[in-house]
Amino acid sequence: MSKSANRIIVGISGASGIIYGIRMLEVLRAAGVETHLVISKAAEMTLAYESDLKLKDLREMADVFHPQTDIGASISSGSFPTMGMVIAPCSIRTMSEIATGITGSLMSRAADVVLKERRRLVLAIRETPLHTGHLRTMLQLSEMGAIIAPVMPAFYNRPQTLDDIVNHSVGRMLDLFGIDADFVKRWKIEEAKD
Repeated sequence: MSKSANRIIVGISGASGIIYGIRMLEVLRAAGVETHLVISKAAEMTLAYESDLKLKDLREMADVFHPQTDIGASISSGSFPTMGMVIAPCSIRTMSEIATGITGSLMSRAADVVLKERRRLVLAIRETPLHTGHLRTMLQLSEMGAIIAPVMPAFYNRPQTLDDIVNHSVGRMLDLFGIDADFVKRWKIEEAKD
């Protein structure tokens, strides 16, 4: 892979769980992966509710920040090479826009480009419960090539803190891009000793 393609688009939409997007940016920076960030208006509101960070702080965590209204940004073109895109958290609204091909915002346009270029699109859905329409939309996206990765904690790794839970989820999402975050506790069954 060329160095220019060692980049991931990180979308943060307005669902609860903004910590997943924040941690994603931190881990990707530490891994030396260039990040291109796009944040929805609703995510800006969620940031104020769920974090002590200011919008300026969040923008500075990425290598490049793209305003949601900048439909002409580099990430809106298939000629801009990336490893793909992760939206964490991904709201039902954002998911639905992507599934229907509505590209009225940079986030949905960038996701659409990732799909058409057959790159990896990971959607960390953060909603429960789900009705049949949500499930059909997820199926449609999966059939289009997206990976639906609802944020669900694992407990086989015996998390001790909220950070343990967030790190494991983020690490598993990064596994989908072939990036080992080096803090995911892998499933392992110890063989019984006689």
